[in-house]
Amino acid sequence: MTQSFIRVTHLSEVDHKRPTYVAIGSFDGVHRGHQALLGDMVARARQDGARAAALSFFPHPRRVLQTLPPRFYLTTLDDRVRLLAEQGIDLVITHPFDDEVRQIRAADFVDQLLAALDMKQLWGGNNIALGYKREGDVPFLRRQGAEKGFTVETRDELVAWGDAPVSSRRVREALAAGDMDTVNGCLGRHHSVRGPVVKGDQRGRTIGFPTANLALWDELLLPGFGVYATYATIHGRRYAAATNVGVRPTVNGSGVTIEAHLLDFDEDIYGEEMRLEFVQRTRAEMKFAGLEALKAQIVADVEEVRRMAR
Repeated sequence: MTQSFIRVTHLSEVDHKRPTYVAIGSFDGVHRGHQALLGDMVARARQDGARAAALSFFPHPRRVLQTLPPRFYLTTLDDRVRLLAEQGIDLVITHPFDDEVRQIRAADFVDQLLAALDMKQLWGGNNIALGYKREGDVPFLRRQGAEKGFTVETRDELVAWGDAPVSSRRVREALAAGDMDTVNGCLGRHHSVRGPVVKGDQRGRTIGFPTANLALWDELLLPGFGVYATYATIHGRRYAAATNVGVRPTVNGSGVTIEAHLLDFDEDIYGEEMRLEFVQRTRAEMKFAGLEALKAQIVADVEEVRRMAR
């Protein structure tokens, strides 16, 4: 259960100073590596009676500094905040990253942290770098700390999953490939998305497999096209579901959709928020000769999902 926490959207909105340990990063996905860093910081803060804070830049600095695909993020900002709070963070700051912020000199940003938070420890990975052209690297920040009264703590040990380190980039690549074993292993949980159920073309209902179409943020990275074994949570109840991500080539679908057929479920849920957890991809998306062939494959998909959910 998420503890009580405070969320602000700018350092200037922090309404009181107290000794604070703060971790800084984008934290997209809040994967096992992030969790390890935050866990170490929170444990130290609890031991020392300090506040544990996380400052997460939004939009992602790479979104401002580089040209990136339209769909990039592993989580919505709200889900990122929730996941950060679940690590025991007391204060979550979703600080803007824009042209003005990118020009701030590292020493000036350190001064802002000290003024707003009474920062006593600054936490980050060993590649942390703040300020204009990333001038505020670890040696620079440690010199600032010695001068201004804070320490810099890094977690140098990489967190690995399988045979490689965990990183947001690795999770993005695995998600785009539909490799949910790697995605979920790196995250330490099922990858999930949430959004309102919206009306589609209702074609699934005509062949005996009604689906719930999920509307998602258009910057959210989607799993690679295919059929997935998933869990859908609606009205606080969790159901196994066969979920298709893709363009529905058999019926000449327009645009990318996420459609979930909830097993043993028949309720009107239009407009309700639903959460989907992705467990495993069962097959890639394919085009069938016609609706009968598609229906036969959906029967097989549903049985495979039912078997996996047992």
